Amino acid sequence: MGLLQLILLSTFLSVSVTSESFHAMEDEALVVKCPQDCQNRTVKWYHTQTNQLIPAEEGGRIHSSGRFLWFLPTSKEDSGNYTCVTHYSNYTKQSTVSVMVYLHKQGICFPSQIRYPNDTGTLTSGRIVCPTIDNYEKATIVKWYKDCKPLQGPREKYSMGGKYLFIKRPQKTDEGHYTCHFTCIHSGNIYNVSATRIFIVKDVSSPMHSQIQYPTDNAVIQVEFGSPVNISCGAFLGIGKQNIAVVTWEVNGIKAEYLNTSRFHEDHQFFMRRDRGYYGESILTIEEVKEEDLLSNFTCTALNEIDHVMVTVTLQLKVPCKGDNHSTYTTIGILVLLSIIALLLILYQFFRIDIVLLCQRIFKPYKTQDDGKIYDAYVIYPKNRTNEANFVEYFVHQILPDVLENKHGYKLCIYGRDMLPGEDAANALEMRIQKSRRLIIILTPQLIQCEEFGYEHQIALYSALIQNNIKVILLEMETIGNYAGLQESLRYIIKQQGTIKWKEKHKECPHASNSKFWKLVRYHMPLRHKPSQLNHAV
Repeated sequence: MGLLQLILLSTFLSVSVTSESFHAMEDEALVVKCPQDCQNRTVKWYHTQTNQLIPAEEGGRIHSSGRFLWFLPTSKEDSGNYTCVTHYSNYTKQSTVSVMVYLHKQGICFPSQIRYPNDTGTLTSGRIVCPTIDNYEKATIVKWYKDCKPLQGPREKYSMGGKYLFIKRPQKTDEGHYTCHFTCIHSGNIYNVSATRIFIVKDVSSPMHSQIQYPTDNAVIQVEFGSPVNISCGAFLGIGKQNIAVVTWEVNGIKAEYLNTSRFHEDHQFFMRRDRGYYGESILTIEEVKEEDLLSNFTCTALNEIDHVMVTVTLQLKVPCKGDNHSTYTTIGILVLLSIIALLLILYQFFRIDIVLLCQRIFKPYKTQDDGKIYDAYVIYPKNRTNEANFVEYFVHQILPDVLENKHGYKLCIYGRDMLPGEDAANALEMRIQKSRRLIIILTPQLIQCEEFGYEHQIALYSALIQNNIKVILLEMETIGNYAGLQESLRYIIKQQGTIKWKEKHKECPHASNSKFWKLVRYHMPLRHKPSQLNHAV
């Protein structure tokens, strides 16, 4: 009987509590809390293995402070069990805690054992609490890390407040390991602490009253017999993906899926927008509208966990509008007119010369002779000082006058033919060039070395380029090449308007005024001038 009383007394005097575990990285601060309710009680800490009392002096690296045991900082040798003993009036209560200190290893920012319980968020908001920070004095978060990398992202995405990291509209990509690095101050010294926990995003749905956004109830849809038509119905079904989500069509109370599939078929789609609103759409397709469809009711139903809503639409035969036909005819007429104008412009570009010459021949336009000019063109050509036959001389004195003067009524001034005996050559040249409406220059390789031509050429080009009162027609009788040997002023005119080239094929019928060569010459010649009464009298 005495032994039983002793055992009961021993149990009454000392009570033991199951241990808790604490994990930390080496060289960081760690505070361990006794799991007992020690308010206003004396608490002593011991090394469990050695039963050695841990002093309460704050100067020591390991010391106790009431309910808390401090490691400032931790060391690998600190791993082990520690016992906190609480003294009551007639008994003591003790608890054992386990401490594990991990070394820093390259490539591993935290051991898996240091992960604290998960934090969770939804697709609308997320909040992560920095673990154990409340156990430390004057703790301040320095930086947050995600999966061992400094936290990155838009400024509006993350925000910090006290011991919390807030994530705006978190996505699945925001899940991961979040580590907070903070500092604490103890007895005037600053220590580092890190803690890691996993953040998980949960997809939370919230059913709301369903709303059909389109079509409106009792809407009328215009159709044509024999033509297909699509009738769409879109509805809002709630926030987040819904467990029950239906948007469907019925025709006279019969579900679309049970109708004649050769003429009716229904397509469904559901989607979530950025605001996490969940929507559904159903499209009913009628391949061929018949008269019986005009008498039918088409009902769209939207259904979720809370309720269902319906709208009904009907079909109506489209009546042709006179105004629409008139508008269509007007549009077609404008398009046809624009097409004709474009075609005429293209034809004019290709046949411009022929059109101009044809108009001149049909309408025979004349200009009144009031410009003070006598000649339609003054001809400049390199003179042949030898007795050998020269085609250029023959062209200037025979072919050119025959085509332009005899066949088309132009009046030319040709050096040698139209000069009077005894006239001063310089004055005669200048006067006749001033009295001419065009300047025809015959281009051959010989004109580059022709000195006599040089003076005549200077007077003509001065009148054409400086005084700007005469237009130039360049006839290239022989290929000259890149025109490098010509005077700069002549090269300038060639660059601006080009030359009319005489080709070997033209020698077969040199007097044929309908050849391309002569058409170009006539196109650049002035309109023929009607002689005045005074000239007839003379």
